[in-house]
Amino acid sequence: MKITDLKCAVIGRNPIVRIVTDEGISGYGEVEASKSYLKPYILDFAPALLGQDPTDVERVMLRIRQRGAFKPYGSAVSAIEMALWDLAGKAAGLPVYKLLGGKVRDKVRVYNGGVRPPMKGYQPEDYAENMRQMMAAQEGFTIIKQGVGFHSPMKREIPNFYYGDPQQGNPFHGALDRGLMTEKGLKHAIACVEAMKSVMGDEVGLALDCGPGWMPTDALRFARALEPLNVLWLEDLLTGDYTPFVNADVYKDLTQATSTPIHTGEQIYLRQNFKQLIESHAVNIVGPDPADVGGIAELKWIAEYADLHGILMAPHGIGDGLLGLAALVQVSATLPQNYIAFEYPLGNPAGFGYAADAPAWWYDIVEGLPEPIVDKGFITVWDRPGMGVDFIVEKAKEHLREEDRDFFE
Repeated sequence: MKITDLKCAVIGRNPIVRIVTDEGISGYGEVEASKSYLKPYILDFAPALLGQDPTDVERVMLRIRQRGAFKPYGSAVSAIEMALWDLAGKAAGLPVYKLLGGKVRDKVRVYNGGVRPPMKGYQPEDYAENMRQMMAAQEGFTIIKQGVGFHSPMKREIPNFYYGDPQQGNPFHGALDRGLMTEKGLKHAIACVEAMKSVMGDEVGLALDCGPGWMPTDALRFARALEPLNVLWLEDLLTGDYTPFVNADVYKDLTQATSTPIHTGEQIYLRQNFKQLIESHAVNIVGPDPADVGGIAELKWIAEYADLHGILMAPHGIGDGLLGLAALVQVSATLPQNYIAFEYPLGNPAGFGYAADAPAWWYDIVEGLPEPIVDKGFITVWDRPGMGVDFIVEKAKEHLREEDRDFFE
């Protein structure tokens, strides 16, 4: 089998990779909805792929892996990697988890991710009400993550939240807000967490997406203040999201000074860039995104290495779409017992940094997803070949842009 073409179309807002072969089998991968601008970057990899056997996934990846980088530019390599695995599974007639060594669990736990009712405000009572809504969601999540501090509009909506000038633009993916918090701001963030926990009790776990943007002194005060509340983790306090570095030594100082678990990793590309985090025990939990880290095999390698060092795994994935969801299900089924849960992506991730006009039709153009997808906080691992979710081509064609009309040909 040989690769004959590499195609990319922006469907809705997600760049979709299609690897075409001379045997009529195609593999698909997906990039986060916030990165539609990566299409030309993805297509630039075609010369390295053409003529290669797509079922030799690692051999093909050795040709392109060095051309990725920290978020967002690892996404192009990651989407291609996932498309290769999808294709290899289809060619073998096996689900991808079989190719990754087999599953160790029949159901994978997920946390809310893209299921986030709009916030009505950023006072403690607003967080409490929002948590009631998420706990009532039909998916029955056993873990819920909420944004606070610098990973929320709180930093702009609460006057004098920190000593600095709030940056304008997208509150999540724009310029980095960073600075020393005021006493008022720190107390406000703590009060909002206390309000959420007062609603949740000990029945549902609370994880917090926090930044990046905190100064180490504030991060430590915050983490220590929350120790009695037993939150599952504090994510990306110091670096994260689009930060193109790790700062493992600074994370280590924080992690060793508090019993509140510290989490990071969504922006990091490749296993080598997790090495210091893991070997120095700089964090308690790592959270690579398969659509940024270099793909699903890369994520599994990191999970296994983290497990050897007593570090937990909770993959990121909020914007990865439905093909990304399929990839997360397949790889998470194979991860060691340090796996906690992955972040559940939607086909239409409105809000939380994404445009409000997210397409509702994504669920109509693919097949293979269970109904319901999430039941009591878990997704049952499916056994269809490849990633197990594929396009209904005639329906998907209706949503192609003019320049992408030949995507499925």
